[in-house]
Amino acid sequence: MEDLVTVFRAADENAREDATAIAEMLRDAGIAAKLLDDDAPGVPEGVWQVSVPEGDSPRAEQMIATRTAAEEEFDKPDQSHDLDLVTVFEAGEGATETEAEALTVKGLLEANGIFAVVTGMEVPIPSLGWKVQVRKDKEMEAQRVISEAQAAGPEAADQAEAETEK
Repeated sequence: MEDLVTVFRAADENAREDATAIAEMLRDAGIAAKLLDDDAPGVPEGVWQVSVPEGDSPRAEQMIATRTAAEEEFDKPDQSHDLDLVTVFEAGEGATETEAEALTVKGLLEANGIFAVVTGMEVPIPSLGWKVQVRKDKEMEAQRVISEAQAAGPEAADQAEAETEK
């Protein structure tokens, strides 16, 4: 029998849940993980640990490190303003024409690989108008796409639509 190596050990309030989840993850990957608590010889009081055969320890440690990095990403969200939404297009006050115009611009941006949202749809009050927003880091590109489409005019849109129907 191959010697076991401890690849995870915790004693905090979530130790049992964390160790159980890690042991299951490793078992799902075909690693014979053994879940141990403080009743096992050599495990300190209040500790939960996961041990694996020595030959599997590098792979197990890599899997645990990857899992931990993913969890830390959620614990420390990006606080920068790069993902803030900025308005790149406003459809003025009015009825359904402005809604259609905003949705058309949104579609244009998304066709060019720029994620966009339309605000005003959650509470459709025509007098408030409609806004198309994109991530701040995509603002300049979105403005360029909108300007080019406006310069090309409706004839270019009709031509592009005809091309897709061929």
